[in-house]
Amino acid sequence: MIIQFEQDIKESQKEAIINRIKGLKYKPTEVKTQKGDYLIGIGKRNFDIRSIGHMDGIKDIHIVSEDYKLVSKKWKVKATTIDLGDGIVIEDGGFQIMAGPCSIEGEDQIRKTIAHLKENGVSIMRGGVFKPRSSPYAFRGMGIEGLELWYQLAKEAGIKIVTEVMQVSQIEEMDPYVDIYQVGARNTQNFNLLDELGKNTDKPVMIKRGISGTIDELLYSAEYVFSAGNERLLLCERGIRTYEKATRNTMDLNAVAVLKEKTHLPVIADPSHGIGIRDFVEPIALASIMAGADGVIYETHEKPEEAYSDGQQTLNFPESAKLIDRMKKTFALRESF
Repeated sequence: MIIQFEQDIKESQKEAIINRIKGLKYKPTEVKTQKGDYLIGIGKRNFDIRSIGHMDGIKDIHIVSEDYKLVSKKWKVKATTIDLGDGIVIEDGGFQIMAGPCSIEGEDQIRKTIAHLKENGVSIMRGGVFKPRSSPYAFRGMGIEGLELWYQLAKEAGIKIVTEVMQVSQIEEMDPYVDIYQVGARNTQNFNLLDELGKNTDKPVMIKRGISGTIDELLYSAEYVFSAGNERLLLCERGIRTYEKATRNTMDLNAVAVLKEKTHLPVIADPSHGIGIRDFVEPIALASIMAGADGVIYETHEKPEEAYSDGQQTLNFPESAKLIDRMKKTFALRESF
């Protein structure tokens, strides 16, 4: 059960509602976010919600059977909109492109990527400054100094940035320089990190699906952040590990359609990690748009063969420009149906 309190609810009214919920043998948990004040009730007894829906201080009440309640579409029919400012919005019925290198490597690379994005009408740049790598000897990012440089150059150009946070201790130092936090596949079930992203920032958080995670597990991860206080969330399908060896991962386009049905949160597709092969990034990106994705995030670099990481799945700038054009046309086709 989810109860949405009135904005001006009195403490006496809230106490009366909580006592009534307890009387129904439900466990109440209050959740406060940037946008609302909610009461989550967990219990098994069936009852008529009209018996409490009339109480003073209740704006709305819903029965949600899933364990992930706050991110469920069953109570919030209107889709969540992520407004990044400067007219850059991620929303249902819209389409945003996020592009950039796997790793931020230096000022020259940043400037060239920003120029490429602006030339092609892209307003969000992706990149990593803290890189989780399988090998301890691989390039692991420029760190906070690289993030500060990147943010300043991007801000001057009117570009928003999305980058990965890997641990709780990084949130505070990263916060002034991030437009969207990314939780990578390896950290999707790092519940301490998810809790802190709910409590200690109001910046949007994009959660990638775990390497072998189910759709429900991705939704549970988002529930952690929402229930801790941050409802500015995006979900990202980036492929899962299966027994198939022909591609880096198995891009689950089913998940895009299923998530759009299950949740009110925006759904982003990552074809670069989803398939891991440069030649196939474009068709998977276009397919994800037709599946209903609200945006696509992919990797591009001036010279992928010289990239510090993920060069095999990264598009060069001419390939990226062609993809952007085709994605825009595909989105227009989808909207014409």
